[in-house]
Amino acid sequence: MSEHFSKKPKKAGGLSSLTSTLKHIIQSQQPQTNVKNLLKANKDKGFDCPGCAWGDQKEELLQFCENGAKAIAWESTSKKVGADFFAQYSVRQLQKQSDYWLEYQGRLTEPMKYNKQTDHYEPIDWQAAYQLIGDKLKSLSSPNEAEFYTSGRASNEASFLYQLFGRLYGTNNFPDCSNMCHEASGVALNESIGIGKGTVILDDFDHADAIFVFGQNPGTNHPRMMNALRKAARGGCKVVSFNNLKEVALERFASPQDPVELFTTKATTISHAYFTPKLGGDMAAVRGMVKIILARNAELTANGEPAIIDKDFIKQHCQQFEQYQQVVSDTSWQQIEQQSGLSFEQLLQATDVFLAAEKVICTWAMGITQHKHSVATIQEIVNLQLLSGNIGKKGAGLCPVRGHSNVQGNRTMGINEKPTAAFIDKLSEAVNTQLPKEKGHNVYYALNALLEKTSKVLICLGGNIAQAAPDTEQTHQALKNTELNVQISTKLNRSHLCIGQDALILPCLGRTEIDNQDTGEQFITVEDTFSMVHASQGSVVPLTTSLRSETAIVADIADATLKNSSINWQQLKGNYDLIRDLIEQSIPGFTNFNLQLDQPGGFYLGNSAAQLKWSNFQEKALFSAHTLPTSIVNISADKINDLQNKNQPLYTLQSLRSHDQYNTTIYGMNDRYRGISNARNVLFINKKDALKQGFKNEDYVDITSIWSDNKNRTVDNFILCFYDIPRSNLAAYYPETNPLVPLDSYGDRSYTPTSKSVAVIINKAKNPPLI
Repeated sequence: MSEHFSKKPKKAGGLSSLTSTLKHIIQSQQPQTNVKNLLKANKDKGFDCPGCAWGDQKEELLQFCENGAKAIAWESTSKKVGADFFAQYSVRQLQKQSDYWLEYQGRLTEPMKYNKQTDHYEPIDWQAAYQLIGDKLKSLSSPNEAEFYTSGRASNEASFLYQLFGRLYGTNNFPDCSNMCHEASGVALNESIGIGKGTVILDDFDHADAIFVFGQNPGTNHPRMMNALRKAARGGCKVVSFNNLKEVALERFASPQDPVELFTTKATTISHAYFTPKLGGDMAAVRGMVKIILARNAELTANGEPAIIDKDFIKQHCQQFEQYQQVVSDTSWQQIEQQSGLSFEQLLQATDVFLAAEKVICTWAMGITQHKHSVATIQEIVNLQLLSGNIGKKGAGLCPVRGHSNVQGNRTMGINEKPTAAFIDKLSEAVNTQLPKEKGHNVYYALNALLEKTSKVLICLGGNIAQAAPDTEQTHQALKNTELNVQISTKLNRSHLCIGQDALILPCLGRTEIDNQDTGEQFITVEDTFSMVHASQGSVVPLTTSLRSETAIVADIADATLKNSSINWQQLKGNYDLIRDLIEQSIPGFTNFNLQLDQPGGFYLGNSAAQLKWSNFQEKALFSAHTLPTSIVNISADKINDLQNKNQPLYTLQSLRSHDQYNTTIYGMNDRYRGISNARNVLFINKKDALKQGFKNEDYVDITSIWSDNKNRTVDNFILCFYDIPRSNLAAYYPETNPLVPLDSYGDRSYTPTSKSVAVIINKAKNPPLI
């Protein structure tokens, strides 16, 4: 039996999920507290899980999943990282540790300042830390020399204050985690339907006749979605999955809340049909479906039979249909099959399911959004739904599945480097101050500005940008160029160790902890992937009295920086109701914000496109007439020819998460659903590709990416794992393969890194480990 590899399990969920949950609760070293936490997770008067942004099913007794339990236990631990820890370890020593080891040490407990002379972090008083930040920001020659980064775990209240502070300071530099995941969804949907959010609510999954799942692995990345898919499949809904890898959860899933599926081999078959397109081939696959539909429609109408497209919907609500028809007609089946990796017969099977369904939901995640042509791909999915009028009716619509718990809320609150004039005008009116309108920096431009030293200060409201961003060497260097690096965090991570002239670690409360301010215990709010806004309130006594809430930290930094501000930051810090009052004045959809939160489960922000109101420039839903990309990987023909002359196979690599991680947080070294044990330096490869190049299963290889700048981007000693994956495609874990993703390789118009389509070659490892 292999040391690292075994067969995939026959089902996801079930008893193994429950066992894993219990293991992580015990490892938190406060199991009783975390059992109580789990019973309050995602419940009314409870707290919102710090994991994914999936919505809450109110009828469920338990509202957490295995990975949510890991996130809660990982954050709510009794292990502490304070002055003694930092006295023991220098930054140089910490840099040698793994990402898993760093976060496993426990919760950050007191503010720390880096001492360049000793190479150690040392304690600093909170007020002194705020003053240091304020003085540094005031010393910059321009507000645009500061970058204000945000993670998707920050609450609505903290995010709103953060962007208000940054704009009153004078900049729109708001790089955030959306820039690296779902930015393409926002760009595509805003253009096509006038709003950058999904059009469905959770209840729609109970009424769909078919659900098309594109480029996502919900069993690992948002496991509570599996309950919705399971319920739909058991109710007769046809689930059709398009995903580069065969993921076990989309094949068979056992609900841990079903005793039969928990304790027996029984499970629910999720996917009626499962297709594995080539990486980046989803647009071609959907184009093939549309081509079949239009050809069949033309044949039927020519014979005097009813149309199978929704002509009335198209005529009343859409524009550019004729242009799109022509582009589809001009697209050859040869290109569709070659690029998608799927046959005409497979696409015909998918199309038949689509046409047999009156109500269809199309849902997608980062397998779609992290390509050069992601915006065009998402708009092709929109085209498919417009063709059949599958927007604006119960059980049908568009559903981008967001990652982090409040990443959608952050954007609603104004974390956006290119705010609309309407947003700035409304916010300016609310605070009686004219705020800047010029475009700021997203992650791509922020990192480049730090590399060029035209930006000098980085403040991070959560997250781990050092490991989340692409091109690791470049990203680390960007952080090391800072004159001040401020990290507001719960756990130690790599971003704390990329230090320039000065650095601060500011420890904050977790979601499970009580947030006490001047007017008593506070709650915060979040927005899920279905535009539901609800309250979250911790009930656990904070690990130490020195922790501060993210909202309070932002208010105190603003107070130390903007001495003549018209905003009473201390008053807002003391009573979050006042922040929500200000949100109500500034952002549409939040009328009676505080009152609406009294409703169990919160309230729905609404969606203009779901109401068939199109808020784009054309005031119509748009068919997008894109040609298929000429190439999935953006490298020159000369480079491809050079590799062919050297008989060097070129592969397309995607990075992905293991089941023992969430974003950059590594909970363990296993990936149970893919049969991986105690390893993360794994490269999944088609057996035929490996044998053709002379490799065996478990050989060690080095992976090198191919890009126009000719820089050497290589990661060493990855273990080959033969896997069910299309020929010429590879997969490996994130962030270990982030060094291979060039910073300049990003999606058209979205600037999202192309982490799902990296051109690479593999060679025998130069220095394999001794066995």
